[in-house]
Amino acid sequence: MRKLHLYGTRESMSDASELLKELRIERNQPIAEPARRWPWIAAALVVLAVVGGAWQALQPKPKQVRTAQVQAVNGETAMQAASVLDATGYVTARRLATVSAKITGKVADIYIEEGQQVAEGEILARLESTDADAQRALAQAQFDAAKTQVAQAQAQLELAKTTLQRQRELHAKNLGSRAALDQAQAEFDALTAALAYAHRNVDVAQASLALAEIGVDNTIVRAPFAGVITVKAAQPGEIVSPISAGGGFTRTGIGTVVDMDSLEIQVDINESYIGRVKSGQQVEAVLNAYPDWKIPAEVIAIIPTADRSKATVKVRIAFLQKDARIVPDMGVRVSFLAPVEETAATTATVGVAAPAEAIVPRNGKTIAFVVRDGHVKAREVQAEPARNGLRRIAKGLVPGETVVLAPPPDLSDGDAVSAH
Repeated sequence: MRKLHLYGTRESMSDASELLKELRIERNQPIAEPARRWPWIAAALVVLAVVGGAWQALQPKPKQVRTAQVQAVNGETAMQAASVLDATGYVTARRLATVSAKITGKVADIYIEEGQQVAEGEILARLESTDADAQRALAQAQFDAAKTQVAQAQAQLELAKTTLQRQRELHAKNLGSRAALDQAQAEFDALTAALAYAHRNVDVAQASLALAEIGVDNTIVRAPFAGVITVKAAQPGEIVSPISAGGGFTRTGIGTVVDMDSLEIQVDINESYIGRVKSGQQVEAVLNAYPDWKIPAEVIAIIPTADRSKATVKVRIAFLQKDARIVPDMGVRVSFLAPVEETAATTATVGVAAPAEAIVPRNGKTIAFVVRDGHVKAREVQAEPARNGLRRIAKGLVPGETVVLAPPPDLSDGDAVSAH
């Protein structure tokens, strides 16, 4: 009985040892995470992305603006911007002609188009010349007939001369009568006069032929000077006349020719400021069509009369630089520059200059929008009147700062901007 008890005890101990081995945790075995945690993490990421996108969408977009830097004004730039007076005017041509025929007639051919270059004397048009050609042919026939009469009178005079010589010889030998000699002398004198008359007829016929040639030439319209055709006013088949037809359908011109080398500027200056303008004064001209192109010019003359109704004085200005882009009737802005000696006296002045379009009135103040870190700051400034597109800033800006050009009306302090 005792042996059996010991055996049973050993089996129990073996079973307990196996159970302990099953409950032991291996240190190298990975710990499995709960499977339900990943869906919650993915959902949280989606929510964060949606919230971030909504926040970005609600943020105001930067406004697109143009910018420029504030420049320091030194001696050189002061001389370049030394304008004593600004004015506006127009480009005009001193040599401009509306070309017409000298006679009334129907247009047969026309050889011009707008923009065409023509030389002096070049044929622009022809009128029908049927009548003129007939008149010239008649004058030519009369001229030929007059020359024939001269030949006939010349032959008759030679015969009369021979007869007169014979009668003189017979009379000297007392073989001829005095009456026959006198008759021969009379015929010779008459034919001499007839020859002179025939020569005069030739001169008259020649003058008539020359007049007929002028009549034919009057049917041809030529350019009075070299230039450019700016207007084509007639077409083949139309009637043209050098005088007005009183409201009818008769044209008074073939076309308009402009000498582009004679282009100049004419401006009306208020008589209160005409003292700032002098003959020969340097001028800087800017065409409205090309605002970035500064054309050198100078004053030709100040017209010595004033317009009573406008209280202005007309000033003529010559271009010092010729260019095909300059055409008549263009609008132009001019700046009358101060003499160099007057400008040199102010070269020591130092300050800052900003584009005139960057300075705007807001709420009764003069301000400029300064760009910094992608946002604008409205800053009050003290600015002088504009000259040459710039305004000298006495207070409020420093060189190197960036300002907004032509700020939109809805631009406010602190707005985000993006330069383009």
